[in-house]
Amino acid sequence: MAEKKIMLGNEAIARGCYEAGVKVSAAYPGTPSTEISENIVKYDEIYAEWSPNEKVAMEVAIGASLAGVRSLCSMKCVGLNVASDPLYTMSYIGVTGGLVVVVADDPGLYSSQNEQDTRAVARACKVPVVEPSDSNEAKNFIKYAFDLSEKYDTPVIFRTTTRLAHSQGVVELEERVEREDIPYEKNIKKNVMMPGNAKFRHLYVEERENRMADEAESFPINRVEMRDTKIGVITSGIPYQYVREAMPDASVLKLGVVYPLPKKMVADFASKVDVLYIIEELDPIIEEQVRAMGIKCIGKDKLTVQGEYSTNMLKEKLLGEKLDIDAPADVPVRPPILCPGCPHRATFHVMKKLGLHGAGDIGCYTLGAVAPLGVVDTTVCMGASISTLHGMEKAKGKDYVKNWVAVIGDSTFMHTGVNSLMNMVYNQATGTVIILDNSTTGMTGHQDHAGTGKTLKGDIVNSIDVVKLCNGMGIENVYVQDPLDMKAFEELLKREVAADHLSVIVAKHPCALLDKKKVTVQVACDTGKCKKCGMCMKPGCPAITKNADGTVSINDTMCNGCGLCEQLCRFGALSKVNVG
Repeated sequence: MAEKKIMLGNEAIARGCYEAGVKVSAAYPGTPSTEISENIVKYDEIYAEWSPNEKVAMEVAIGASLAGVRSLCSMKCVGLNVASDPLYTMSYIGVTGGLVVVVADDPGLYSSQNEQDTRAVARACKVPVVEPSDSNEAKNFIKYAFDLSEKYDTPVIFRTTTRLAHSQGVVELEERVEREDIPYEKNIKKNVMMPGNAKFRHLYVEERENRMADEAESFPINRVEMRDTKIGVITSGIPYQYVREAMPDASVLKLGVVYPLPKKMVADFASKVDVLYIIEELDPIIEEQVRAMGIKCIGKDKLTVQGEYSTNMLKEKLLGEKLDIDAPADVPVRPPILCPGCPHRATFHVMKKLGLHGAGDIGCYTLGAVAPLGVVDTTVCMGASISTLHGMEKAKGKDYVKNWVAVIGDSTFMHTGVNSLMNMVYNQATGTVIILDNSTTGMTGHQDHAGTGKTLKGDIVNSIDVVKLCNGMGIENVYVQDPLDMKAFEELLKREVAADHLSVIVAKHPCALLDKKKVTVQVACDTGKCKKCGMCMKPGCPAITKNADGTVSINDTMCNGCGLCEQLCRFGALSKVNVG
């Protein structure tokens, strides 16, 4: 009897890659996709890496595919924007070994800056999309996706969502199937996408897409579940689970391959039901195609294009049921906030004191936009902070950026910040860039990167020296400063923003959560010395609370002794004490 195990969706995807004979995996960490690579690395048969960004990860997987082995590239939805350049062209080239791109969408915006729908990108670049509904399907469907990739000579997008990635289910384990490497054959017309070759490959892509649409009727992961024919539903992915709970008697066409659609199957199913619903989260990708076939259906006219669906939503919106649901508990709102001891808090406090605006980036430091710090004014995408600062100067002049700085994390700097800084040098910009170097990729759970000196496999390697990298670009004014030494950091920042040159300040202090050893030093408050001035409260450390009489208390379960508050107290009420 086959072994069964409860797995997260992401863990199941990793297991499916192992069973499918995958040999290379490349990714950049991004919630909700991160755990795929963190589980793949457990299988010694698969080479796995954190790449500097999603474009590089895609190209690594492409290289492995062209060399004749099965390869995986995984990322979150906005990461696909970075990787889309090679993906669009790879659609024309095709594959040698199977190539699957896992993209984790984020309905509900749990950890992303937008709610984009990967299926729309797939339609544009003309690659098929496979979508599972639970952990066991995640494992089995990823194996099927590799088969599709090799059968139809195409990369395949494997779409998941936050709910699938982070939900658990029972998975039936199988053995790994080792596959012979496909021999490399030189083929300039297929693999070199100059215009003359691309014209012919475009014709192939259109033929391939039509062939897949015709044969989609026989794909085993597309299935019809006929029950009561009063209501029929076309759905896929996690919404299938909601449909089965909300409408257990409804007939369902469950799509495992959501692009291209099996049009004959759709038409036949629609003809057998009285009312047809299309239930899909985010954009009406399936619905628009069904309507284009001249089939009447109900979809986004009753359901939203925003956020996650639920069983209760379907009951209310489609079946008109008034639900007797207990009101949610009246609990205090817990706003997102930087951790106690976070070095970014000191950086932002100094910026606020100096009256500076921050062009921000993607990472923990985005929280510098919220109260009480409120110094991050813009956040667009990975690496955009530096380019945004550059654009401001070119629009408004040098004096304007003396009230602004760019802030970017060390991992994000390696991701796409390097290119942006290179542009500032090349186009003779001034201004100050602060690289918030906490020695990790903090927001996604402490993954390593090229600057930490450690690979995904745990190998110790040379780390990229940020100072030498900046010097190599021709930047003369590069400084390393611990932001928790606030006096020195303030003097340095004040001087550099006033200067007429380009400067980089590496605000270097490790993330407070990296050191797992017991805290040996904390800060204590002598309430007899406390003048109730509130200075220690200004940076918003969650370990500090105000008492009823106006004095403050330090929560010893949260304080890690960073000393930021001690530096702000002018009356000696706060001091470090040994607790270890």
